[in-house]
Amino acid sequence: MLNVALVGTGNISNSHLLGYLQFPERCRIVALCDTVPAKAEAKKQEHGLDDAVVVSSHEALLGRDDIDLVTVCTPPSTHAQIAVDLLHAGMNVVVEKPMAPSLAECDAMLAAERESGKRLSVIAQNRFRDDIVTLKDALDSGLLGPVAHFRTDSAWWRGLPYYDLSWRGTWQSEGGGPTLNHAIHHIDLVLWMLGAPEAVTASMTNAWHDNAEVEDLSVALLQYDRAIAQLTSSVVHHGQEQEIVVQGRNASVSQPWSVHAETTQPNGFPTAEGNTELAERIEAVGAAHQPLPHLGHAGQIDDLLGALETGRAPAISGEDGRRTVEVVTAIYQAAIERRTVDLPIPAGSPYYTGEGVLANAPRYFAKSRSVDDLEGTISVGGEPRPAA
Repeated sequence: MLNVALVGTGNISNSHLLGYLQFPERCRIVALCDTVPAKAEAKKQEHGLDDAVVVSSHEALLGRDDIDLVTVCTPPSTHAQIAVDLLHAGMNVVVEKPMAPSLAECDAMLAAERESGKRLSVIAQNRFRDDIVTLKDALDSGLLGPVAHFRTDSAWWRGLPYYDLSWRGTWQSEGGGPTLNHAIHHIDLVLWMLGAPEAVTASMTNAWHDNAEVEDLSVALLQYDRAIAQLTSSVVHHGQEQEIVVQGRNASVSQPWSVHAETTQPNGFPTAEGNTELAERIEAVGAAHQPLPHLGHAGQIDDLLGALETGRAPAISGEDGRRTVEVVTAIYQAAIERRTVDLPIPAGSPYYTGEGVLANAPRYFAKSRSVDDLEGTISVGGEPRPAA
């Protein structure tokens, strides 16, 4: 039985708590931490965590020797210090996305993992979705041939009040806009399926969120040897139509699921019927997928618990989290400097540290409205749920 603590009891903490509660024979929640203890108390009551203690800072957990794993659900700017402290205190740590706003902070977290001998993981729950795994299965089958174009749309819509929340909308506290805080999932999937790009070029703007310093829209091109990945990161897209389309030499496959395979006429134009045999073989790959036993956060928590129980590495590591932050950093640098940025980003780059990013980042608007909480519901990948 693994003892789990949770630091930060805001919106996303529900996904973690519900995930852990699916495995009562393997783990138990023993502590909830929030700088506003009343919020942690409310979560304790909501989820029936009668045996969990409530504390107001992660430092209150550092002296305990009965905590095996800590989930960190605080704003991104706090991830690094909290994770480093917990790792050095002998606890395994999983942090919500993004891992941290800067590469320097990511590297500090990875150094603490090495020094402590504990495990560090970063949430990338979209890898635990049946439709995404089916897409990767099709890509890994080799039937598509070499990939030429990978298009992914992290297309969300958020109204103006979204950035009224106190910690959102500033480079200092949130680390960026949808490129860092929404598209991080799609970037992780690009890297999972294609590997690391060689270079990045990008453009970004704040189209209409006038209470945010950060961007609300970016478009980036990730350059590979003979392929290009195209990424839209947005909170201005009505309809919120998420899509991934992978174009291979032989065929394409998409999420939502769709398969196309063209064949050529002597003049190079496509035939009317296409390559039905190849399309059917790819469809068979999709049909052969066995549904995952647990989805989303619960799926990643299942894997993480299994890693700690057996001593193996988790499916998603701290290094994976760092790689996504590196691509985000390259997108920001490319958009700010209006040039192509080569990867990897060296430690001497002005964008390697949080201070460097802050010094160079544009402030599209001054944040003039700030509240500690927002009423309403949130809906991300499922049914709406209370925002508190």
